[in-house]
Amino acid sequence: MEQLCQDLADDHAALDASLADLDEAGWRTPTAAAGWDVRATLVHLAFFDDVARLAAADTAAFVELRGRLVSGAVDVERDHAHLSGAEVFAWWRTARTGLLEVLSPMDPKARIEWFGPPMSARSHATARLMETWSHGTDAAEAVGRPMAPSDRLRHVAHIGVTTRGWSYVNRGLTPPDVAVRVELRAPSGDVWTWGPEDATDIVRADALDFCLAVTQRRRFEDLPIETVGAAAHEWMTLAQAFAGGPTSTDPDRARLA
Repeated sequence: MEQLCQDLADDHAALDASLADLDEAGWRTPTAAAGWDVRATLVHLAFFDDVARLAAADTAAFVELRGRLVSGAVDVERDHAHLSGAEVFAWWRTARTGLLEVLSPMDPKARIEWFGPPMSARSHATARLMETWSHGTDAAEAVGRPMAPSDRLRHVAHIGVTTRGWSYVNRGLTPPDVAVRVELRAPSGDVWTWGPEDATDIVRADALDFCLAVTQRRRFEDLPIETVGAAAHEWMTLAQAFAGGPTSTDPDRARLA
């Protein structure tokens, strides 16, 4: 758990370095996510780092807040519209520190309530890393300071693989009963694999490209991802590694990236 939280802290630091000296105009730079500028992206990260800390520290308080969010009584952007970019950035630094202080000493198997089914503390921290990396990618690229890929992407890739079934169920579809092997080239040059060696359906890609696809930061069709077999190809067209209603990658992302 400590190593996972260190990886999360390192992702925080990478994004921090890309954004630390922005002026207010920089914070208002539009990202590739339609309707989101850099400031709105950091509002989202800061708010949900705070919410993730609360979920791990005080279940009852989290459940009460979750109800207000679901009902619309809390509107993340509206309720923080008065904050400048610099103020949002300071909030995010405080929120992420508080989250790590709560998560680091936890039993990795401890259960934490969330917006979907409860998850383990390990999965909770991994999900925050995925959110930090994916939304952070939008923000850093928008200001022309993309974060260098690292082997911390293995956490994001793992979520991408394990949410294959979710990508179907979330759309009211039945996942095919076909095993898919995933073979990814890590930034370090290592090869990461998931799935049986004898699977006939295969996804092969650089880890960065796979992670961009499953987090819907780029369209699968615009990336050099190799698929072998109909099940592997179909999955990549549906891949959604995050919670929430079913979404598809905005085709304009390829143009704005």
